[in-house]
Amino acid sequence: MQATANALKERFGAAVAALRKGDWPQARKLALDLIPEMPSSAVLYFIAGAAALELRQTPSAIEYLSRAVNLDPARADYLVQLSRALTAVRRYADASVVAGKAWALLPRDPIALDMLGVVFSRLNEHIKAVEVFQRLVDSNPQSAGYRFNLATSLIFTGSIAAAEVQLEECLKLDPGFWKAYPALAKLRKQTDDRNHVERLLAVLPDAQGPDAATYVHMALSKEFEDLGQYPDAFEHLVLGKTPLRIAKGYLISRDEAMFEAIERNFGGAVPSTSGHPSSEPIFVFGMPRSGTTLVERILSSHSHVQSMGELENFGFVLKRASGSATSSMLDPDTIMRSRRLDWAGLGGDYLASTRPGTGKKPRFVDKLPQNFLYAGDIANALPMARMICVRRHPMDTCLGNFRQLFALASPYYDYSLDILDTGRYYMLFDRLMAYWERMLPGRILTVEYEALVHDQERWTQRLLEFCGLPWEEACLRFNDNAAPVATASALQVREPMNSNSIGRWKNYRPQLAPLRRMLEDAGIEIRD
Repeated sequence: MQATANALKERFGAAVAALRKGDWPQARKLALDLIPEMPSSAVLYFIAGAAALELRQTPSAIEYLSRAVNLDPARADYLVQLSRALTAVRRYADASVVAGKAWALLPRDPIALDMLGVVFSRLNEHIKAVEVFQRLVDSNPQSAGYRFNLATSLIFTGSIAAAEVQLEECLKLDPGFWKAYPALAKLRKQTDDRNHVERLLAVLPDAQGPDAATYVHMALSKEFEDLGQYPDAFEHLVLGKTPLRIAKGYLISRDEAMFEAIERNFGGAVPSTSGHPSSEPIFVFGMPRSGTTLVERILSSHSHVQSMGELENFGFVLKRASGSATSSMLDPDTIMRSRRLDWAGLGGDYLASTRPGTGKKPRFVDKLPQNFLYAGDIANALPMARMICVRRHPMDTCLGNFRQLFALASPYYDYSLDILDTGRYYMLFDRLMAYWERMLPGRILTVEYEALVHDQERWTQRLLEFCGLPWEEACLRFNDNAAPVATASALQVREPMNSNSIGRWKNYRPQLAPLRRMLEDAGIEIRD
């Protein structure tokens, strides 16, 4: 008996050691081998679940972590890992409940706290994320990474001065925390008397390793643009993005195939009775950096409307309903398999996936820009939903995408690593929107960003009328809206309406001449 007990103890210790080393396959195997002999061990289920999550075996991870939580519901770290797994499969309602339970237990483990803050961020619960990261920084003041995460959440909640303090502290602790440099550059407009150019040029030679130089070049581009030194600004954009483009090996043909599959496989609008009858969702989409966040802020300043940020839920539930087993969220295989879906079921699944974040107000805004790819599916699944496409001058749109460093891990933005690829993607977008206008007449309201800026009240009234909302003056004061903003426009939308970014492309006429020729050759009008 003693020998058996000792053997179990050794195997148990080996499983724990494998988890701590990050040997995920071994940790999972050892834990699962032991569970039949120790079926009431919450630790073993936790090890198996945490390892499965790291191995991207998310359904298994949820199963094992749920067992661990049921066996030991007072362990905050178990709840945190379960909330991570639920968030990974967009079960946001369940993830929010589990994350709330974890936070109520006030976990002390820094790693678990950091994970919990990230979960709250992904759930658009940015005020809670600030609380979590602040607790982390208070207990671990020497961690540059925790200060950066706190700064990011502070930016999303509009606390810009506090975010600047945290970013400076982050770089004081670790001058090689490269992604803090562009974040710091974006916090305000740089001036001749107050900028970071010399500091950035000084650290550039030390920016070694994956993406390090990219972050510094992007920061320099932003600062040189603020200072009116446009050739230098564009040069650093190219220097920052070219290595990423080479590393990713992006080919526009991949997106061309997807856009072609959408047009080829869309069977047209189905009777409205085939979809889910809810009128809750308002989808705001368009090319990134075209004004979608501005429109969302105007709408969500209405007392009947809630902002939900950029939800990936619709694409996720469509992918699941299609039965496609490919790795991409949207590709020709998924599109082909989505031709004959249960539209009412798809609409219902989408709405359920947005709870408990939605349902608190009569309407909500989902402003994932790439939802323009799903306009036909949205029209069929949610025939009462409103869709708004925001358009901007083609040159400003392309420049805005090229000068933005989107999330490096995201599959959506690889085109933006080259200015001509950005133009090619814009042409695909332009053609697809023309297709939707033919196939879905009256279903999509197109809003020109420049028109909205120049005649704010008239276009605000049009937006509200299209969405079936009564007039409210608060929509004209969208910059007073205190709700968090987790997009690249987090700073701009807290300012009153202005035309500062209209015509920015004209500062780069020589650098953008090839882009202009390409767009005009494709029949796209470029107005000066």
